[in-house]
Amino acid sequence: MSFQEWISGRVFRYVHGNNLVYNTCWEDPRLDRKAMNIGSQDRVMVITSAGCNALDYLLNGPAEVFAVDMNPRQNALLELKTAAIRGLDYGDFFKMFGEGYLPGIGKLYSQKLRNNLNPWSQKYWDKYITFFNNPRRSFYFRGTSGGFARAINFYINKWARIRPQMNELLAAKSLAEQQEIYTVVHKKIWTPAMKLAMARDTTMSMLGVPKAQRQQIDKQYPGGILKFIEDSLEAVFAKLPIHDNYFWRVYINGKYTSQCCPEYLREENYNQLRNGLLDRLFIHTDSVQGFLEKVDRPITRLVLLDHMDWLSDRYFPLLESEWQAIINRAGPNTRILWRSGGLRTDFLNKVQVRVNGQSRELPDILKYHEQLAAELHPLDRVHTYGSFYIADLAA
Repeated sequence: MSFQEWISGRVFRYVHGNNLVYNTCWEDPRLDRKAMNIGSQDRVMVITSAGCNALDYLLNGPAEVFAVDMNPRQNALLELKTAAIRGLDYGDFFKMFGEGYLPGIGKLYSQKLRNNLNPWSQKYWDKYITFFNNPRRSFYFRGTSGGFARAINFYINKWARIRPQMNELLAAKSLAEQQEIYTVVHKKIWTPAMKLAMARDTTMSMLGVPKAQRQQIDKQYPGGILKFIEDSLEAVFAKLPIHDNYFWRVYINGKYTSQCCPEYLREENYNQLRNGLLDRLFIHTDSVQGFLEKVDRPITRLVLLDHMDWLSDRYFPLLESEWQAIINRAGPNTRILWRSGGLRTDFLNKVQVRVNGQSRELPDILKYHEQLAAELHPLDRVHTYGSFYIADLAA
């Protein structure tokens, strides 16, 4: 085992704890599509997470999409989605991943899904396909982030007792109506007990937020992480239209609707994926660096999510080697997207890479699209990231 493989494994265990962390993606692909301008010749690499956005990018018709994740459970989830697109009719597919519950899933899994999974994923879903068989506990209340969503629902239903107001909020027809309802909701939900819970590292870890990322927010955001969370919730529920915000709807209700769901769950897009686009998707269990060092063709679009926050402190050497791999494998006109919990990613200014045999600082070879990022970031329906970056590699 090389040093890079060893340290990558340490980071994986630190962040993921050997769990299925994300049962749905928590990044807004509508922004990503506008930022990346994906064309038919592009090869896209994205960190898998729950796989929703990898499927979303396929709908732009790129040459290939590579979904890469160090957590094999996340890749197993994306594999299950692709198997369900190929093997189930649309009604059953939407029940499974739209409503988080599919009657008779055990039989359907063994007959129509299992053979389209790799051996690791088969072993995983042989044990956990029951995540989809309980009408009282949706798949979206499973896994690490799903456990947090379930706790929030308990708080909404049993502690704050604001389920009727939350339903009214999700059904609001205008921003004015949202703002009026949220004024009531805010007072009931943002209590001292909630503030204490949200300030804990254990709560943040359930959302996939490592300690290093939380510390960035605490240092950079006026009022620290509690004020950041409070302002983010206000933006989501009182400042942005809620009618198409499927990210928050699924964790509040445990399911999507046909009018408010990720693009891959819409019938017309399910048909496109089923009729050829899925053949352009390739799933890899690896680190970003490991994948880029193994792939044999140039990558022109990279979506790094927020994972560089995890590497910004004690794992900085791994961050530098990852960027070197990005530069070595980049194709013409390569564009890179990333997010951060903090307001700035100043730690990238210290990254040293080699270009054409010469040592360079990373900022010298990146062309940032600051205006485009500034226009898109406030429209983020998730609204849990402090900053958003779009950068091209210099020719």
